[in-house]
Amino acid sequence: MKIYLDVCCLNRPFDDQSQDRIRLETEAIYAILKKIELGKLELINSDIILYEVEKIPDITRKERINCILFLSRQYIDLDHEIKDRARNIQSLGIRSYDSLHIASAESAKATVFLTTDDQLLKKAKQYASSLKVRVENPLSWIIEVLNHEGI
Repeated sequence: MKIYLDVCCLNRPFDDQSQDRIRLETEAIYAILKKIELGKLELINSDIILYEVEKIPDITRKERINCILFLSRQYIDLDHEIKDRARNIQSLGIRSYDSLHIASAESAKATVFLTTDDQLLKKAKQYASSLKVRVENPLSWIIEVLNHEGI
């Protein structure tokens, strides 16, 4: 099973953990990372992920996220096909970086694209039939996976 974690997910373990939702999503990310380490999930990395991570001003956070990305097994280069697809996705009202992430995940044939961005989740659900990848919150997705324990 191939998964694409957007930069919101990659940042979640380093966010302020005082809110219940953030703490629960962090635990979900940890569970997902453990399954990646065990080879039960395959992490996808991309040019757009690296571009966004590079813009993070906190050097320690950036280094920790890059350590997570070191676990990835597939890398997606930003090419004309992905850019064209991203423009199509953007026409649905999905922001430019988010559309590039989704197009990259589609190109990688990801099983799921995970994000903690509520606005993106709402748009992706609204236009699910137009997207070629399932978009989910990591917490709800890992609960579903654990309930089915298919991995």
